Amino acid sequence: MKTIGLIGGMSWQSTTHYYQLLNQVVADRLGGLHSAQVVVYSLDFAPIERCQTSGDWDQAGDILAEAARALERVGADYLAICANTMHKVADQVQAAVSIPLIHLASATAEVLNAAGVTTVGLLGTRYTMEQDFYQSVIRQAGIDVIVPPPADIEATNTIIFDQLCLGILTDESRQQYLRVIDDLAGRGAQGVILGCTEIGLLIKPSDTAVRLFDTTEIHVNRLAELSLADEATPPAAGSADRGRPATD
Repeated sequence: MKTIGLIGGMSWQSTTHYYQLLNQVVADRLGGLHSAQVVVYSLDFAPIERCQTSGDWDQAGDILAEAARALERVGADYLAICANTMHKVADQVQAAVSIPLIHLASATAEVLNAAGVTTVGLLGTRYTMEQDFYQSVIRQAGIDVIVPPPADIEATNTIIFDQLCLGILTDESRQQYLRVIDDLAGRGAQGVILGCTEIGLLIKPSDTAVRLFDTTEIHVNRLAELSLADEATPPAAGSADRGRPATD
């Protein structure tokens, strides 16, 4: 089993979810007492959020690059940034290490293509929805991207930073997100990317008839697949079943 290096803490709420899902997937596939082989570098999100607000992405990239180097030193075989927005500095992080960084948006684009999606809605922070670093990866896969109008971008972003990153989940916010999802579907989206790792804590597939693509689950499945590439097939009947997270 290869070692997964997670750059987390952005926010710690979603990093906890990453860790839990990774262990669920590995335990489900290998059975028994198996769990994921993971090292986590959990960053203090407050300085990074200040860099985001001020537009100092180089400094934010330096912080993540140092975390990447630390994970490489302790034996990680490959890396993952446990946040959609911070993939803006993915190239800077990859340049700092010799091990591969598994890009979240690239994994999502592959899943969208496999699902036959040609037009997709995108929810996330305002950086993810307004800037090109994320959308360009999806478009390069031949998929059109639709984002909400400015007022909904601002409202969506506010809920992420003022509530979801703090572990606050309210039905009012859920209903607001569902309205935005319905609007994207009405504008032609065949599905909607939950392009912020905290959104999947609030919105579940059972909440809407619109097909959702939760990037946390997509990323986790790709990381587990790589980690277990050389492992044996799943165990015989009778081994423990720890449950299976949704895939798309």
